[in-house]
Amino acid sequence: MQAARHVPTILQVLLWLVPMLLAVMRADAASGVPPHPPGTVCYTPRTWCWANPPGRPGTRCACPTSSGPVAGYRG
Repeated sequence: MQAARHVPTILQVLLWLVPMLLAVMRADAASGVPPHPPGTVCYTPRTWCWANPPGRPGTRCACPTSSGPVAGYRG
């Protein structure tokens, strides 16, 4: 019986922790991004660039780098 009590508690922690980790990862990529209209910035795992061309937020894009394009999403 006692083990059943811990399952909701662990589940609640995971349901809180996962979105928080995603927000932290997103904040890292978004740091230094100036105010912009939606869909004009391309976010990659490590950085961002101006989306060229701009498009619907959440769609795929790429940022040019010295080692080639890096995939990202518009935001």
